[in-house]
Amino acid sequence: MIQYALTCAEGHSFDSWFQSAEAYDKLAAAGLVACAVCGGTSVTKSLMAPAVRVRRGADAPPDRASGGPLSQPASPAEQALAELKRRIEENSDYVGTDFARVARAIHAGDAPERPIHGEAKVDEARRLIEDGIPVAPLPFRPGRKSN
Repeated sequence: MIQYALTCAEGHSFDSWFQSAEAYDKLAAAGLVACAVCGGTSVTKSLMAPAVRVRRGADAPPDRASGGPLSQPASPAEQALAELKRRIEENSDYVGTDFARVARAIHAGDAPERPIHGEAKVDEARRLIEDGIPVAPLPFRPGRKSN
């Protein structure tokens, strides 16, 4: 396993683990490495120093450079987005790529009313808005598409 410090085209910095350097190259070339903050797939490796642990054991404080939790947001903006994502995922149903169909069914009364989130193509979302169905883009990718 290898940990890379990454930066997206929007300037967001985050860390991610990969099985190997070759695995990172393959995933990045296929557009499958996404920013943990905005979901953008234009991601590059950042300049990084080797992570060397000086202290061992329970008294060593965890941090991002020494193998601490990678899922811990580094900035207040990342923390706010992580909290928003957590609340949305806890309080709504993920309907995947059926989002437009399910949103229309709920709006028409053909499906039970409930909060949902999912994926829609831009033209599908535009048609929902034009038809008066309230939708909003989310500032993150679904959990199953995150690194």
